[in-house]
Amino acid sequence: MIAIGIDIGGTQIKAAAFTGMGDVLVQRTLPTNDGRGFAMNVRELVANLESLTGRAATVGISAPGLADDEGRAIAFMPGRMAGLEGLNWTAWLGRKARVLNDAHAALLGEVWQGAARGLQHAILLTLGTGVGGAIWSEGRLLRGRCGRAGHVGHMSLNPYGRPTIARAPGGLEDWIGNHNILERSDGRFATTHELVAAYNSGDTFAAEVWLKSIRALGCAIASLVNVVDPEAVILGGGIAKAGPALFGPLQDVLEEVEWCPGGAQVKILSALLGEWAGTYGAAWQGMRG
Repeated sequence: MIAIGIDIGGTQIKAAAFTGMGDVLVQRTLPTNDGRGFAMNVRELVANLESLTGRAATVGISAPGLADDEGRAIAFMPGRMAGLEGLNWTAWLGRKARVLNDAHAALLGEVWQGAARGLQHAILLTLGTGVGGAIWSEGRLLRGRCGRAGHVGHMSLNPYGRPTIARAPGGLEDWIGNHNILERSDGRFATTHELVAAYNSGDTFAAEVWLKSIRALGCAIASLVNVVDPEAVILGGGIAKAGPALFGPLQDVLEEVEWCPGGAQVKILSALLGEWAGTYGAAWQGMRG
């Protein structure tokens, strides 16, 4: 069996063909071309991959927004990527295609071939411009009533804070996301990468800002552990590349705030599939019907 996974991002579309065992046969990328152009690029990528591998048995589509119950389209994605919302990918590609949210796809990729392989309970947090997430519980993806499940970046950590785009006051992504780092650092750091570099060099102000963010992340993770009880929390995205500067102090926070009945301590793992996780998850979702 050959399966194709497509991951539609804000600037780039990634496409990959896989064997049924998860081996990568071909990988390709094209610019997204926000607007209807992205749909043409997806069609072109599928044709290109199949010219090299033969016709795929299944195609999976990962995209931002909330997927409909049937997995045919992104049902809710206001404000950007004109033409994505409501686009029936089965009709557009002329073949059955399974559609899912991009964070959900990334977690499924990690379950299939990455850090969550073999686990029955896991949470993925993607730490980047904002904070994305997804939940794997009792061996299945948790979607919820309308696909909202897993939006952990919009978990409120301060009931009197500024609302996120999802109306959550003081949401987690406002504590650690890259989108407001200039504000959080009083204008000193333009990116989280700069902040972490200064922290690693011993800058005391950078340490204050960075460790405050990590404490918020640790408290959010401990709260999620109390609600969902995962075996592991997997951290991905650009901020997770901070490595020991993130994972070391985060473990210190969890030692303080995590409830560990009977010694049941959650594992904190680094995502393994990087920016291609969504293609893995989309392909696997297609294989699973």
